[in-house]
Amino acid sequence: MEVFAEKVSSRAPLEKRHQLRACLEMLREGDELVISKLDRLGRSQVEVINRLADLQEKGIQIRTLDGLINTRGLGRLAPLVIGLLTGLSEVERSLIQERTKESVEHRRKTGGNLGGRPKTSEKKERLVLRLRSEGDSYRSIRDQTGISVSTIQRILQNQEVAS
Repeated sequence: MEVFAEKVSSRAPLEKRHQLRACLEMLREGDELVISKLDRLGRSQVEVINRLADLQEKGIQIRTLDGLINTRGLGRLAPLVIGLLTGLSEVERSLIQERTKESVEHRRKTGGNLGGRPKTSEKKERLVLRLRSEGDSYRSIRDQTGISVSTIQRILQNQEVAS
């Protein structure tokens, strides 16, 4: 028994998945490939199904640790079942993307937080401009206001452009 492990996104192309490549090259007829989850075999439904079909043609069985699939028990129905399962996982992924998009749109409409840093208040911007006009250094302004040097520079550049 050989164990292959990698911490690479299943979205990475096969060329960047060295352990998967080594594993696939080592498999022979009658072997059983045990993987954590079905989606670890490829980047898309088509790639997973094609890889499973290739493995089955070579007489290699596939079993997932999550118990979702065991081609030894499925026989000729394995490609059909695998196609359905990977299709469902892609539908689930697209539903998650849709919900995320709807959530962002809702937060935009209602003025909710979209993430990122909050905008510097007008009051603090005026303070930065006043301190700089009085000759304070960037570091001194940072220490007095708690605003980063890069934000101070941006405030000053925006003021120069506006002038």
